[in-house]
Amino acid sequence: MSSLRLNFKPLGAAPFRRVPGSRLSPTKPGSIRCAAAAPTKSYSITLLPGDGIGPEVISVARNVLVLTGATEGIEFKFQEMPVGGAALDLTGVPLPEETLAAAQQSDAVLLGAIGGYNWDKNEKHLKPETGLLQLREGLKVFANLRPATVLPQLVDASTLKREVAEGVDLMVVRELTGGIYFGKPRGFKTDRNGEEIGFNTEVYATSEIDRIARVAFETARKRHGKLCSVDKANVLEASMLWRKRVMAISLEYPDVELTHMYVDNAAMQLVRNPNQFDTIVTNNIFGDILSDEASMITGSIGMLPSASLGENGPGLFEPIHGSAPDIAGQDKANPLATVLSAAMLLKYGLGEAAAAERIETAVLDTLDRGFRTGDIYSTGYVLPFIHSSPSSLLPRWLKPCIFIYCNIQNLRPLILVLLQIFTSTVFFLITNDQQ
Repeated sequence: MSSLRLNFKPLGAAPFRRVPGSRLSPTKPGSIRCAAAAPTKSYSITLLPGDGIGPEVISVARNVLVLTGATEGIEFKFQEMPVGGAALDLTGVPLPEETLAAAQQSDAVLLGAIGGYNWDKNEKHLKPETGLLQLREGLKVFANLRPATVLPQLVDASTLKREVAEGVDLMVVRELTGGIYFGKPRGFKTDRNGEEIGFNTEVYATSEIDRIARVAFETARKRHGKLCSVDKANVLEASMLWRKRVMAISLEYPDVELTHMYVDNAAMQLVRNPNQFDTIVTNNIFGDILSDEASMITGSIGMLPSASLGENGPGLFEPIHGSAPDIAGQDKANPLATVLSAAMLLKYGLGEAAAAERIETAVLDTLDRGFRTGDIYSTGYVLPFIHSSPSSLLPRWLKPCIFIYCNIQNLRPLILVLLQIFTSTVFFLITNDQQ
């Protein structure tokens, strides 16, 4: 792999309308070819780095896709476009028409993250998150698949006890384009008492429920044959219809065991006994909340990918974490959720299962070697080298030793102490020399 030569071929600048006074320049789409193997297949991928740590994690995922393509005979043509806060700064809207058009014309879309403090006070139609909702609607993706798997290497990173978290492997299938996030009427008004009120509408049509239910049953059939439908049918009419339609669709899948659970109980059971779940299907707002809760069972929201799929057209693949502006640009972000999102892109978006498995195996191998980011770090493992830290003072010959260190289980504590002593000594000598 070290002999790979990457050739970047510019395709020209993106034709964005610039906001007066903006100092940002349009991103440049491009095509990357790997000279290591002659590609037999070619796919166009729209990259949407977004805001905060988004560009950092997308950069890593892009490199992973390139290397994977080199080994599998796949060429990826990447086009990078702005969305969210970056698009607001550049064009004045969170989802430029050019970005949506590029996404719609590609084979798949990989998104980093959107949002940040700079745009928190914007009006709703000018918030970065509005761009994400518009993107989902424009791509007509309605089924959001969010896996939550506790990897053996990270079971101790979970906030739950080992005996509770160990072996958890569940999938949340979330309806993505209906419900209270999109229902109308919505807005603000003054009631008859002169008091300002805000209101939203939770609404679902039969067709919307039926199509997400079928995706969930198909997903459960490919896993362990168990599906739990989460609703609030004891209170909400929309949930009553939801349960009625899920039960009707279940007749098409006699091989899948269907159960029902109220959302408040599901939230409790996820932390009490998560191993009881295999596949969960639920509406937009419940899925948003439960999938984030499930992420913490795994140890970090930085580990979880997601796929958003429609009946046809490109899928949208993204980590479920936010833009984390507090650590943006500091080389601290965990890129694994985005890397695993790239694996889901290959598996669910392009049908390249072998390439997806190669990435998943590489992630497990990286964790087996002991490498961790700060969000999943624990004593005895290795943090990646950060340019501003004393650890970057280690000589080149010593860095490969880290790989050996990661695989010598019995000597880990001793070697860790020796590395810390060496690094501290070098840092002390250089500091005194500068004084």
